[in-house]
Amino acid sequence: MTMMPWNFGSAGLLPFERFGGIGLVPLLLWSLIWAGLALWHAARRGDKWWFIIFLFVHTLGILEILYLVFVVRILEQPKTSPKKRT
Repeated sequence: MTMMPWNFGSAGLLPFERFGGIGLVPLLLWSLIWAGLALWHAARRGDKWWFIIFLFVHTLGILEILYLVFVVRILEQPKTSPKKRT
């Protein structure tokens, strides 16, 4: 039987195939953390459409990270109020 170039057989070339699915766990955790954070921020800000998008579209955290960085601006330094002189 000849092996076709697209037939990898049981070589386990994908990371989550190597150890019986263990490699998939970090990917799932990564996605869950970012989705949860983005969903929480969208709900608190009242961004209904963003919330719906995050709930149904799974992008391994990419869309969620873009939302948090560019819409919520989570990485900006908090603005401090000027100190009062006494």
